[in-house]
Amino acid sequence: MKQLNKPKIVVIGGGTGLPVLLRGLKKLQVDLSAIVTVADDGGSSGRLRNEMEIPPPGDIRNVLAALSDVEPLVEEMFQHRFKTANELAGHSLGNLIIAALTSITGDFVHAVQEMSRVLNVHGKVLPAANQSVVLHAEMEDGTIVQGESKIPEAGKKIKRVFLTPDDITPLPESIRAIREADLIVIGPGSLYTSILPNLLVPGIGEEVCKSKAKKVYICNLMTQPGETLGYTASNHVEALNDHMNRRFIDIALVNNETVPEDIENRYKEEMAQPVRYDIERLLDLGLEVIPDQIISYDGSLIRHDTDKVANILYSLLPKQ
Repeated sequence: MKQLNKPKIVVIGGGTGLPVLLRGLKKLQVDLSAIVTVADDGGSSGRLRNEMEIPPPGDIRNVLAALSDVEPLVEEMFQHRFKTANELAGHSLGNLIIAALTSITGDFVHAVQEMSRVLNVHGKVLPAANQSVVLHAEMEDGTIVQGESKIPEAGKKIKRVFLTPDDITPLPESIRAIREADLIVIGPGSLYTSILPNLLVPGIGEEVCKSKAKKVYICNLMTQPGETLGYTASNHVEALNDHMNRRFIDIALVNNETVPEDIENRYKEEMAQPVRYDIERLLDLGLEVIPDQIISYDGSLIRHDTDKVANILYSLLPKQ
């Protein structure tokens, strides 16, 4: 019977934001599924993707590490990045292991499942598709930029993003996880290059929109150069709605904590600024808004407070 099972949470995203959130959620009594982008084409992931014709393992690796339950040294080894002056330079050991397992098993998803067992992962890690996808952006001036890593470098305002090839197939496990979810969490993560590449996989976005589960968008803390410069919280939501051709988010979790001036100035040098939560516009979009102090600091870097956000999400689960 359902009430005897753990509540099911599906989290959709990628990049650095998703692992931060998952480290908090894995401490709770929930059944977790993470749907992770496979659009990355830069760095070690991009090289392995091109040389071995496999989906990029980097975002998957970070999520596996975040959900793992192993000795800290094992996780550190899995995340270790080589700094040699040869062909190993820039590769992380975890990426190489996932690539090796893909060669051995002949299937990327199977490799991720095997790695999940080795790392004693809490929950399911599901690539958005069992193939590489290419992310494209159409800019406001009509130009098309190809490649996830190239989009922020273009320095132009993004009109929309889309995927190729046309025949991308979602994982049946991802569709099932969305259909069974008690709560669907979108973000945090790069709007155009980490979140939307998942929702644009045929079937994934449609199932999310159709789901009766509450859909929560965790808004980014800072804007991102080359992607969301000057965006407010509602601009992020509107971009998601535009790409899905409907309003589908129920709740927006936004930060209302002031960023210290010295840290804000450092981000300003990188053309980033705190995301302003324009509550009236969010309410106009039909959202329930949860403003809270959800920042934690990693040196001079701003991150979401993993435990606080996880507890807020847990409180939104339907009462059993």
